Amino acid sequence: MREGAGSHLAIHKRFNIAIRCLSLAQMTQQVPSFLTQNKEVLRVILAVCIVVAGVLHFLASDPFIRIVPNFLPYPAALVYISGVIEIFLGLLLLMPPVSQLAAWGLVALFIAVYPANINMAVNHIHIDGIPDAWWFQAIRLPFQFVLIAWAYWYTKHDANPNQASILPGYPKQN
Repeated sequence: MREGAGSHLAIHKRFNIAIRCLSLAQMTQQVPSFLTQNKEVLRVILAVCIVVAGVLHFLASDPFIRIVPNFLPYPAALVYISGVIEIFLGLLLLMPPVSQLAAWGLVALFIAVYPANINMAVNHIHIDGIPDAWWFQAIRLPFQFVLIAWAYWYTKHDANPNQASILPGYPKQN
């Protein structure tokens, strides 16, 4: 059977493409819904990950020091300072009165440490336990933008009375 513009096969293919597009559109609507419904769980996950990363700056500082670009002075001090800032901002993200400010701090921090990630990728700095293949760096470098977007999500005012918190009295019960 010829596959002309009006043939049964061509119409069937167009129908299948249309169904796939509708399915994709439905999936993209479900993702924001999933994110919105789990915003506070995701806040806690981000905060815990940042605090753990900050603690690792002290427990295993050598890998962090090795990826600090050469043009920056005092690599060890920068690693320890960034570790303190990560711990501080991770905790503040779980304090509703200052969580927006903490989120802006995380956005700035993720941007500030990006040169270290680029340095690691460009100069092929090997860190034990972290793959140094090109494909890993191709995923790792753009993932920093996911972290920036994730933190940015919390910079907006949130009237949710049940915002995740480590402060007594939060979440506020209605």
